[in-house]
Amino acid sequence: MNAADLQDVLDALKPPAFFVGPGDRIAVSNASARALFGAALAGQNHVAVLRQPQLLDAIETVARGAEAARAPFTARDGDRETIWLASAAPLRLNGQRGVLVSLEDTTALQEAGQIRRDFVANVSHELRTPLTALIGFIETLRGAAKDDPVARDRFLGIMTREATRMNRLVQDLLSLSRVESEERLRPTGTLDLGALLRSVQSSLAPLLRESGVELTIEGCEALPVVPGDGDQLRQVFTNLIENAVKYGGRGKTIRVRGIVHEREPSMRGAAVQIDVADQGEGIDPIHIPRLTERFYRVDSHRSREMGGTGLGLAIVKHIVNRHRGRLRISSRPGEGSTFSVLLPQG
Repeated sequence: MNAADLQDVLDALKPPAFFVGPGDRIAVSNASARALFGAALAGQNHVAVLRQPQLLDAIETVARGAEAARAPFTARDGDRETIWLASAAPLRLNGQRGVLVSLEDTTALQEAGQIRRDFVANVSHELRTPLTALIGFIETLRGAAKDDPVARDRFLGIMTREATRMNRLVQDLLSLSRVESEERLRPTGTLDLGALLRSVQSSLAPLLRESGVELTIEGCEALPVVPGDGDQLRQVFTNLIENAVKYGGRGKTIRVRGIVHEREPSMRGAAVQIDVADQGEGIDPIHIPRLTERFYRVDSHRSREMGGTGLGLAIVKHIVNRHRGRLRISSRPGEGSTFSVLLPQG
């Protein structure tokens, strides 16, 4: 193969690729390689360009006679680190042996792996605390508190709360898994949002009474019918209202308001907006972009004390995404919070 033929082959490849020829110099490269390593790539010594020992070792291994070698390579794309897998293989150019190197972008794969590891670590941490408490109280009930009815009742109450918390976490994990698997499937049914919100209000009446919270619903009497999954949207507004009860404060008011937009720019058409506003302490704006992340909490201790699993808003986000809608959060410390769900009318 001559240089012109190899250049044609590399130019047809989208991933970065280059050829290290005699004298350890880069003889041929494609546009992606030049974008990654610099425009003036031709003729440069590969050691001066690449500089990462693992990749240099892979190239040297092939140059010494190996059939193939692979190595990771990291680069910068602005403020973002990209992770590549480089594959080196021997190739003869104009009768002389050299090394052909191609790179595969594995950044998304590595990030997905890190997300899985973080998720497993978070779930393990969330389950470890109640399990440790249950084991400790069981041992105490078998020993020192075996014949103490007052301590026994108190410990059983705590064990019930911890077991309930674990059950809630498992249910939320199952729910999150289900909504993620269905996120690409558009709902085929239609529903009356006003009736749905009144039904949610009725089902949460015991919680509202216990917390001394008033829930008002405004502008929802004549909302248009929208496409949607009734069970999932019920879960959305139940989660949002329960959060407002938990963090809005005893004796306060939660306002649910419906607004019809003849044209919503973010959805390029008509939309219905449902606001759930509380009168709580508010949220520092620095936290808002991360509120829908799994297990992210502004105040971890307070959230756990109130029975939160850290998954509610993640579930809300995925359900809203499935409905091709938008979730907007606005809040300021001391001024309460408003969670807005926008759903397309068609």
